[in-house]
Amino acid sequence: MEAREERFLKQRQVLLLFVFLGGSLAGSMSRRYSVAEEKEKGFVIANLATDLGLSIEELAERRAQAISKGNIQYFQLSHQTGDLLLVEKLDREDLCGSTEPCVLHFQILLHDPLQFITNELEVIDVNDHAPEFFENAMQLKVLENSMPGTVIPLGNAVDLDVGRNGLQNYTVSPTSHFHVHTRRRRDGRKYPELVLDRALDREEQSEISLTLTALDGGSPPRSGTTQVHILVLDTNDNAPEFTQSLYEVQILEKSPIGSVITTVSASDLDTGNFGAISYVFFHASEEILETFRLNSSTGNIQLLKGLDYEAINTYEVDIEAKDGGGLSGKCTVIVQILDVNDNPPELTLSSVNSLIPENSAETVVAVFSVSDLDSGDNGRVTCSIQNDLPFILKPSVENFYTIASEGALDREIRAEYNITITVSDLGTPRLTTQHTITVQVSDLNDNAPAFTQTSYTMSVRENNSPALHIGTISATDSDSGSNAHITYSLLLPHDPELPLSSLISINADNGQLFALRALDYEALQAFEFHVGATDGGSPALSSQALVSVVVLDDNDNAPFVLYPLQNASAPCTELLPRAAETGYLVTKVVAVDRDSGQNAWLSFQLLKSTEPGLFSVWAHNGEVRTARLLSERDMLKQKLLLLVKDNGDPPRSASVTLNVLLVDGFSQPYLPLPEVARDSVQNDVDLLTLYLVIALASVSSLFLLSVLLFVGVRLCRRARAASMGGCSVPEGHFPGHLVDVSGMGTLSQSYQYEVCLTGDAGTGEFKLLNPVIPNLFLEESERS
Repeated sequence: MEAREERFLKQRQVLLLFVFLGGSLAGSMSRRYSVAEEKEKGFVIANLATDLGLSIEELAERRAQAISKGNIQYFQLSHQTGDLLLVEKLDREDLCGSTEPCVLHFQILLHDPLQFITNELEVIDVNDHAPEFFENAMQLKVLENSMPGTVIPLGNAVDLDVGRNGLQNYTVSPTSHFHVHTRRRRDGRKYPELVLDRALDREEQSEISLTLTALDGGSPPRSGTTQVHILVLDTNDNAPEFTQSLYEVQILEKSPIGSVITTVSASDLDTGNFGAISYVFFHASEEILETFRLNSSTGNIQLLKGLDYEAINTYEVDIEAKDGGGLSGKCTVIVQILDVNDNPPELTLSSVNSLIPENSAETVVAVFSVSDLDSGDNGRVTCSIQNDLPFILKPSVENFYTIASEGALDREIRAEYNITITVSDLGTPRLTTQHTITVQVSDLNDNAPAFTQTSYTMSVRENNSPALHIGTISATDSDSGSNAHITYSLLLPHDPELPLSSLISINADNGQLFALRALDYEALQAFEFHVGATDGGSPALSSQALVSVVVLDDNDNAPFVLYPLQNASAPCTELLPRAAETGYLVTKVVAVDRDSGQNAWLSFQLLKSTEPGLFSVWAHNGEVRTARLLSERDMLKQKLLLLVKDNGDPPRSASVTLNVLLVDGFSQPYLPLPEVARDSVQNDVDLLTLYLVIALASVSSLFLLSVLLFVGVRLCRRARAASMGGCSVPEGHFPGHLVDVSGMGTLSQSYQYEVCLTGDAGTGEFKLLNPVIPNLFLEESERS
């Protein structure tokens, strides 16, 4: 029982400190509530929503919570009703012991904005405990020669209730020899003393039995009793006396078990058995008996178990010295426990916000309180966090602290922070407690996608297969989640002449570009467009890049012969004077190729001729020249087969048939070549090429016919004035004509000849007229 009283005394001191601190910081908003102990769980203490002037919705939005001191939470705030409820049944005696009033301090924590409201709850005592004696029976020895008024100390009773419900007084019955006097100790506890009212006579009555009753002041009152058995002794006129009535001892709480904390000493003036003294604990509690051992012979008090300042900081031990005659003396030993720094600081988290958005202003991350069960410097604490983090530690009311972000955070720089809270006391040695909070920064869409290149150049060979993958664009986004999910798109200009949407497409997920249809280099050599990359944030961010596509040429076009025309209705015949010298330019084969580069480099080759070795072809310009002098044995009609070939891989080619008529001079009539005229157009000419050549030949023929008519009329007029008489346009099978080969394709110069047929039809001679281009015609005249 005495151990419980000591614990109650310690709890009372701690709670008084909490009341003082809570009262100094509560401010104008602090309130005190009261509730009787032993109320059931869920009992409504008060409606905090009404007291705080807040609605139920505001309490829920601000995440209101009731926080008790320490790790045990006695209250719960209902967000549905705003009521403050008991979490468990309260026992005032367990909470406060003998402390009166019994006040529990708690805080109401509100968020957004952060606010602390300090409140108090007074636990009102009910008379639920009766006084109890430590012993059910006491045995006393009283000398028969004791004088009236002699005081005999008795063991006290303990009532866990306080105030009027606590122990008030003692009574004894019967009252023939004694009455009881109620006394008060320094700690407020009441104890009885038995007072002798009239002298005792052992021969008359050797034993006396009394009933000692302890009463409290409750309504109805409760009581406890014990039996007192008194033995009347023969005369032993000297009782043991202690050298000190009060011993005060200080000892460290970490003192080793078995150490002697002090020694008590008493003496007796009697001799023999009446002077022999033994020491015993006087009505010691179980806590004292478990903590200390008393040597009955020497009076040494030894430590039986470890001491804990935080549990009990003072022991009051009563020791009795008895002699052989039954007389005794009493002293009191006050053992004060000195605190050592054996308790690390405690950290209690009240609120943790482990996910905060980036770019947000100062945001509260955690709310926590610190405490230390030690006292003095051992119980004073300091709190800190790392200096290299963008967070600040702020002290709040009482022993509460908050951790908040210091400005806006950037998730792309750092997405997670580990904040270590370090709490240290000021004892020696210093004890430290650490707790780590992990804070993650949530992503905002503050970064647009970035392409790996500002521009892309891709190439695709013409005649590609549809849906051909031609390249891939790529962009990155430093955000995360949906904010970093990139969708690719084409940003095509509106150009009706070049509908790029029908040429190109993009995979929106991976940026792969595809050619939708076959491309033709001859129609489109290159094109460019923009692509966009858009993230999945809200609002979405995007960026652009330029893509240039170059179409590579394939050798898909064979050379096309412009001159001589191979599909004309009338064959083309070149005239060659027999007097031509070696190297004489007979004609020039003109050809073009729609391809480019080396695919359009043309070379010429003589495959077959009527007179082998008579003609040669220059490989690079297509000029057909004589390789030797002509002789009379050479056939009048020569037919040459030439091959025009490009430089592609594989090469493509076209064949040319050339008819050459040997004449003695340009005055010799031009005889038609029936076999040449009867040559048919090649059967494998491409239909499209045929139409193109026919259209070109028709337009050219109309133009040349107009020019020839005009030139012919002029020449005839000039010829009439000359000595030769007149020159008229020939009739029948020998029309006059103007041969004009302009510098097209690989032909480097232009050649024009004017020929007029005179004499009878079919038998006249050719006459060389003035050239349209004098210098060229003079050169030809000199050669002939």
